[in-house]
Amino acid sequence: MTTVFEFLASIHWWMWILIILAIVAVRDIFIQKKHTISHNFPIVGHLRYWLESIGPELRQYLVANNREELPFNRIERSWVYASSKHENNYEGFGTDRDIYAHQHIFINNAMMAFKLPENHPNRTDNGFLPCAKVIGLYNKRKKPFRPASVINVSAMSFGSLSAKAIESLNKGVKLAGAYHNTGEGGLSPYHSHGGDVVFQFGTAYFGIRDENGNFSMEKLIQLVEENPFVKAIEIKLSQGAKPGKGGVLPGAKITAEIAKIRHVEIGKDVISPPYHTAFTNVQELMDLIEEIAKKTGLPVGIKAAIGKLEQWNELADIMLKSGKGPDFITVDGGEGGTGAAPPSFADHVSLPWAYGFSDLYKLFKNKGLADRIVFIASGKLGFPAKAAMAFAMGADCINVAREAMMSIGCIQAQVCHTNRCPS
Repeated sequence: MTTVFEFLASIHWWMWILIILAIVAVRDIFIQKKHTISHNFPIVGHLRYWLESIGPELRQYLVANNREELPFNRIERSWVYASSKHENNYEGFGTDRDIYAHQHIFINNAMMAFKLPENHPNRTDNGFLPCAKVIGLYNKRKKPFRPASVINVSAMSFGSLSAKAIESLNKGVKLAGAYHNTGEGGLSPYHSHGGDVVFQFGTAYFGIRDENGNFSMEKLIQLVEENPFVKAIEIKLSQGAKPGKGGVLPGAKITAEIAKIRHVEIGKDVISPPYHTAFTNVQELMDLIEEIAKKTGLPVGIKAAIGKLEQWNELADIMLKSGKGPDFITVDGGEGGTGAAPPSFADHVSLPWAYGFSDLYKLFKNKGLADRIVFIASGKLGFPAKAAMAFAMGADCINVAREAMMSIGCIQAQVCHTNRCPS
């Protein structure tokens, strides 16, 4: 044994390097079967994969200009970071945006600036801007809800976001007077730090499902009674990232805590189908909305990405005949959000927010229904000019997701789907 160690010790360091490189070369040429570049260019071919792995970082920090990146460019991210820290969010020496570009937003200013009346609420609270409508008032719900802020936190589930992230967002909405949408992942303890909550459920009915995975009215009623900070309920029909597509929550991600919150089994894959089982058509959806509102007393709304309008027309006609309907509609843009999705869905399915919302709003406006509904806009609208555009188009509130994530540390690494988020 001593002789072996002495022999190994006698080998020069550069020989060890050659031996290691020879082993890598043998592996590249004769053993691995997945990478053509490594096979054709053993050893040096690995540089290609290394450069590819750091490509996003190189482009984000060194190559891309201030306005070039998507979904949020450097100027937008910097504005969010500075604003969230109460730092200087101004820019100097004029804008570097191409103000002649297609779809650039202009706000027509008056000749003379507006002066706030002495008794205006913003004299004492510059951030006071509640929703102009009361959710559930028209339909005479037992517990109508007027959001104290027109800017609120959109649907992001615990499990997709960490406990600390959910807790931070909820504490933030308490400070801002906003509400916090749970996302379809269920109501967690981290949603209970003082902020108002909108409880959302989707096709898997997480947190309110029975032992067979079906919707349970009894469990929904229990959830509402035990958590008085839940102010409204949202039925998710689809989302901008992947409308019409279900999902699978891998068993490996289902911890004991997530299993308890979502009412699922530990370590077992859970399927979210693309369709609901609690209703199968528009009339049944309307019936479910009314039943939930009656038994919980809360306003009930729906969330969807917009595409075809036939079923929305049907919904509007039923509302006209019955005098009932959803208390609010959240319109999600097809730009895609925090949900991971196949590129074919994220890039091509459903309309971008501006087109989808305008189509839907005109439909309800032309039928005389727009004033009965609170319209909530969601789709990269967390910037002043875009928010002003949304309000001008008819939105009553705005939900922000990625902007809120960036305010608590998201760096837009775009690895949400890999479970390797750096922040």
